[in-house]
Amino acid sequence: MNLLPVTEAQNRLLSRAKPVAASETLPLAEAEDRILAVDLTAGLTQPPFNASAMDGYALRREDAPDPGAVLKVIGTSAAGHGFEGSVGRGEAVRIFTGAPVPPGADSVLLQEDAEKIEDGIRTNFPVRQGQHVRPRGQDFVEGEAVLTAGTVLDFSRLTVAAGMNRPDVEVLRRPLIAILATGDELLPPGSTPGPSQIIASNTFGIAALARKAGAVVLDLGIVPDEQARITAAIDTARNAKADVIVTLGGASVGDHDLVQATLIEAGMQLDFWRIAMRPGKPLMVGSFGDIHVLGLPGNPVSSLVCSLLFLEPLIRKLASLPQVRREAMVEAAVTLRANDHRQDYVRAKLSKSAAGTWLAEPFGKQDSSMMKVFAQADCLIIRPPHAPELPAGAPCPVLLLRPDLLG
Repeated sequence: MNLLPVTEAQNRLLSRAKPVAASETLPLAEAEDRILAVDLTAGLTQPPFNASAMDGYALRREDAPDPGAVLKVIGTSAAGHGFEGSVGRGEAVRIFTGAPVPPGADSVLLQEDAEKIEDGIRTNFPVRQGQHVRPRGQDFVEGEAVLTAGTVLDFSRLTVAAGMNRPDVEVLRRPLIAILATGDELLPPGSTPGPSQIIASNTFGIAALARKAGAVVLDLGIVPDEQARITAAIDTARNAKADVIVTLGGASVGDHDLVQATLIEAGMQLDFWRIAMRPGKPLMVGSFGDIHVLGLPGNPVSSLVCSLLFLEPLIRKLASLPQVRREAMVEAAVTLRANDHRQDYVRAKLSKSAAGTWLAEPFGKQDSSMMKVFAQADCLIIRPPHAPELPAGAPCPVLLLRPDLLG
């Protein structure tokens, strides 16, 4: 099988991905960053009455068209304690911000624009009709669809949802991502490795990336290179109705690589595997009906690069979330050598030049087993297939490991 170009592989994966349509109802306090499954309508009218926007005096504008009007103060209206009477000719009510404007009154005079006199006030400023009054329903009315389906519930939208008197919201279910690490050599962190063993690290980074992308993670643990055990783990993921099964390691076709063959025997339809990229060539993509399968390389750096390029976009499409913009254009800090037929993702540090432009400088060692270098990197320099030598200072495409790094 020929190596598949990265862009074609991404398009093939995402073209068959359909956003999760199932929903669930959550308390508003647990709905941050979730996506509304249906329109959210107001459960009441806001404000529920004509309300004062300022501290002052509620009055009839016709009684104080010009400065010097004398009005009798007949009571007080405060937030939560409205004046129970009405305002008649020549009368005013002391009012505070947020309080109901009494019947009969149509405007509010600022307190600093009134002079207190015996039993009342004298106006020192002309009054405009309706000034400093927030009309009933100015924000929204009961039954109005204030937030539409597909809206992400961020801090401002949670606030208006609460103001709409909605304690619960119906949101889209998050995609379930089942992660399975395979290999006789793997042990969990905290173990004491034997002579032929290593600590399994991939799951933690990939699970974190998946959650950040909007998924729920089901960790299937570490399974040895035994077909029956791998099959049992796959069955667990399918029974849990996972949207994506991610396998780590064993996706190639060597004597000890059992994952691909086991998946196919279990009914997986293989779409493609082996991508024209470095690191990450052994990536495998398939499906069990609507369940996506991503077989990632066992090498930690390769699996993380593949996750950024394939798993994150897949999750965000399933979750109905916008894609993360990771690609940017900077300048090469040093001359980059010509590339071969595979697209390279070169770990690099970012810095600013004296002129204020961003520079990407590759690390000297690029072995895909070096996790420390990946953790120190800010970006991956993208070197397309057959790219010619790129001189220092030339425009250089990068994939940002932290999307907000460039501001």
